Amino acid sequence: MSRSVRVPWDDALIAYDFGHDHPLNPLRVDLTIRLARDLGVLSNPVVSVVAPGIATEDELLLVHEKEYVDAVRAAGADPAVADLSRGLGTSDTPAFRGMHEASAHVVGATLDATRAVWSGEVEHAVNVAGGLHHAMPGNGSGFCVYNDPAIAIAWLLEHGAQRVAYVDVDVHHGDGVERAFWDEPRVMTISLHESGRWLFPGTGFPEDCGGPNADGLAVNVALPPGTSDSPWLRAFHAVVPPLLAEFRPQVLVTQHGCDSHVLDPLAHLALTVDGQRTAAASLHELAHRHAEGRWVACGGGGYELAQVVPRTWTHLLAEAAGRPVPPETPIPEGWREYVAERYGLAAPLRMTDGGRTDWEDWGAGYDPADPVDLAVLATMRAVFPANGLGGLVDF
Repeated sequence: MSRSVRVPWDDALIAYDFGHDHPLNPLRVDLTIRLARDLGVLSNPVVSVVAPGIATEDELLLVHEKEYVDAVRAAGADPAVADLSRGLGTSDTPAFRGMHEASAHVVGATLDATRAVWSGEVEHAVNVAGGLHHAMPGNGSGFCVYNDPAIAIAWLLEHGAQRVAYVDVDVHHGDGVERAFWDEPRVMTISLHESGRWLFPGTGFPEDCGGPNADGLAVNVALPPGTSDSPWLRAFHAVVPPLLAEFRPQVLVTQHGCDSHVLDPLAHLALTVDGQRTAAASLHELAHRHAEGRWVACGGGGYELAQVVPRTWTHLLAEAAGRPVPPETPIPEGWREYVAERYGLAAPLRMTDGGRTDWEDWGAGYDPADPVDLAVLATMRAVFPANGLGGLVDF
């Protein structure tokens, strides 16, 4: 199902580094690329690994304010002058030397992926270093300095795209991307996340469904803590496929934060690597069904650095390349030794957690006592009528 896949990667991308004790440790992307190489994913003939450039200021200004970009440059030159009012120099988004260049490099990688897909040079592209979805036009937020998926979508609009769909499966609400396109009728944003009642950024409720020119195009599925694979997949399939079928995007942009995993230290959902792998496979299929195969995928959150992130994103890369890694595949011994010797972390044994990835189709009905079903129903009632799907919520 994959003719060609671009993977923008340069070891310099791990310079996006808030420090050893910060949850967003760049070793997670280092370990992902190493695992994908060791399993032969990146040597697949359809995969091209390309060193990306750094985004220009004009490209950053597609989403961000000039004053904010200037503040990032200043903080990167001297972290002591970081502008707290711009969300820089906080415990979430600390300032570090070279911050502008490192952050713009992440954006450059996602733009490289986007240009290659939109031009037809490749069918799919994956930037595992990207997905920094919380950054706002005028401030950093939630470990994110520049919002690479939002900039990529804005670039697509500048270059003729009329319908772009964004699906975000990070455990945290994709607030920055939603904000950038809140009143933009050419963009649909769909975020499945732990409810803001319990988790940062405290937003993303079903009734938050877009501005007057884009009613129903901001879609939020706010899930209860403890949601596991099967209920999560049920929610995904109840909401995402019918909306994409109606919207008919020309490009599908996806964010694959894997902090929805049961082991993640910063959130409270209970997915496994298997559920996350299944989500990636579903999005791949939806890109072919509704977007002529044009698929730009990014990483995102994920703070269990060895057990979760490398496996989930290696599955994403393999899925995009059309040769999924079988779940029962053993982890290469050399990779496991590297993890233990270089980082002192325990490495997983196989590419699976043994998670259950079947789900009950929404068409069979819903359970009014089930909090996941109630979350799905709230989203359907909020946005389906505006998207011509009102008949699906007549119960």
